[in-house]
Amino acid sequence: MNKQIRVLIVEDDLRIAEINRRFIEKIEGFEIVGLACDGAEAKEQIEILEPDLLLLDVYLPDMLGVELVRYVRIHYPELDIMMITAAKEVETLRTALRGGVFDYMIKPIVFERFRERMEAYRKQFIRLHQSDTLEQEEIDRLWARGREAGRSITPQLPKGIDSVTLEKVKEAVAATSGTGVTAEDVAKVIGASRTTARRYLEFLTEAGQVYTDLVYGTVGRPERRYIWKSD
Repeated sequence: MNKQIRVLIVEDDLRIAEINRRFIEKIEGFEIVGLACDGAEAKEQIEILEPDLLLLDVYLPDMLGVELVRYVRIHYPELDIMMITAAKEVETLRTALRGGVFDYMIKPIVFERFRERMEAYRKQFIRLHQSDTLEQEEIDRLWARGREAGRSITPQLPKGIDSVTLEKVKEAVAATSGTGVTAEDVAKVIGASRTTARRYLEFLTEAGQVYTDLVYGTVGRPERRYIWKSD
């Protein structure tokens, strides 16, 4: 099946929407068809663009994302939804699960985690569109995959890395437009020690969102710079 899965991003933070867009563009089999900044715009674009998948935030300017989930289930039952949000409230999660949301990912999203869930969704999408009937073994695999998606509700962050500081570090690196920053530069921006800044920068490097380069000055040891991956 060569069909590109059509994705509509619903996110009022344009910076995060851009990160999600870049993530999706790195994954085979998906295409971005639109961006909506609030619920009303999302409803309009769903009708016009007919996406296959909604990447949805919980907190929108004019409504909660779970309200949009209910709307979609009534009017567009075949539209799939993934939620990418900072919301961790159990009731929000319950509503999302009842609405048949495929996955629920907590910000900030590490690319490898994002790619894993998008590829899992694509496999299920293709399988459900290839045949009119499935054998029990195939149904069991699909059902298990859906249950695993529903359980993926906690941040995939190791001890010593908190989401608020991580977001500040991301902003500090991304703002350099490819020139890169040192751990000392980031430490000044986030108001933390150089050791703390380096820990977060190395985490982003391992996650594939940042790469490093050594810059040799006229004197002293080479300087390790961290550069945001723009594509």
